[in-house]
Amino acid sequence: MLTAFARAFKTPDLRKKLLFTLGIIVVYRVGTHVPIPGVDYRNVQTCIDAAQANQGLFGLVNMFSGGALLQITIFALGIMPYITASIILQLLTVVIPRLEALKKEGQAGTAKITQYTRYLTVALAILQGTGLVATARSGALFQGCPVASQIVPDQSIFVTITMVITMTAGTAFVMWLGELITDRGIGNGMSILMFISIAATFPSALWAIKEQGSLADGWIEFGTVIAVGLVMVGLVVFVEQAQRRIPVQYAKRMIGRRSYGGTSTYIPLKVNQAGVIPVIFASSLLYIPALIAQFAGGTSGWKTWIEQHFVKGDHPYYIASYFLLIVFFAFFYVAISFNPEEVADNMKKYGGFIPGIRAGRPTAEYLSYVLNRITWPGSLYLGLIALVPTVALVGFGANQNFPFGGTSILIIVGVGLETVKQIESQLQQRNYEGFLR
Repeated sequence: MLTAFARAFKTPDLRKKLLFTLGIIVVYRVGTHVPIPGVDYRNVQTCIDAAQANQGLFGLVNMFSGGALLQITIFALGIMPYITASIILQLLTVVIPRLEALKKEGQAGTAKITQYTRYLTVALAILQGTGLVATARSGALFQGCPVASQIVPDQSIFVTITMVITMTAGTAFVMWLGELITDRGIGNGMSILMFISIAATFPSALWAIKEQGSLADGWIEFGTVIAVGLVMVGLVVFVEQAQRRIPVQYAKRMIGRRSYGGTSTYIPLKVNQAGVIPVIFASSLLYIPALIAQFAGGTSGWKTWIEQHFVKGDHPYYIASYFLLIVFFAFFYVAISFNPEEVADNMKKYGGFIPGIRAGRPTAEYLSYVLNRITWPGSLYLGLIALVPTVALVGFGANQNFPFGGTSILIIVGVGLETVKQIESQLQQRNYEGFLR
């Protein structure tokens, strides 16, 4: 990987793209430290220091924003509204025939869906920004902090609207930065920004584990976490690269005097076909009961039960629910993102067939059978990786968003692999010598 980056910096046009991407990253990281108007920055820092070990319900979103959410900066919402909008549009494509027709129109249809995603991102940013401002004003953003209710000193309507507009504009600006990286830089812009947001929280989280440790002044815990992280990265790389290759043979066809087809290829089915989406779905769904209990008044029995079983994340009920939801959403997302009947029809249309399997419906049934068999180990792998923060929570006293937790490691490894592959492919295009030397 380091060799690929070194060769890329020696190529002038690739060097410009890499430097442009680094410049956008610097702008993004600077924006995560600029507070929005109407917020008392000193009180925010006081509450962050007091709640450093427990970030509560907003820990996952804070991780995706690079720590900007709890600091209530202009990029507090980060790219989460865009990620949510993209997932919603992807799910609606299966349900709404109009969106499905746009998806099949090629580049023009994709551009239209992208436009819808932008509109939905702005709408979600307004909704989430309003919720964040209301939470900060009520003091519920930092429970137990003595100055939590003084984070927003002026609670007038004008100041509230200004804060929501500022965070919405920050989300739109982050979305624009991501599209700039996609068009003029290296890799997928939104994925790169997500990668940077998660990686930015690693040093502070690792140092917090060292400070809280008791063996050899915390260095034993620190070294253990680093070793476990390296093992997890190796495991995730191994599983993410694993795939089941289904061979496909194309029959020869004579068109005029030319012969077409007769080639053999394969359909790559990844073991983790769903990626990190099931983990995000399960985490978001489990936050809903705790969020309702947080804003509910009184001391009712159901509120106490939820606070005991679904807030801290180390209760057996929470662990079992989290694991089962990840397995369910893995099968659910694979079912809506990969259509065996559509793949079988396209193969039949172009004269392709799987050796030993008849074209048409038998091919679709075979693909569905293989996909279900391969999704089982993938979903169990996702569930086990996602439970690492829970083990760390018990063993090291870390927070729920352990630096080498399942969500962060899956995103970092996935984005890193795709970016390196893109750099290597562009290097091969520029250094291709041809068949005749």
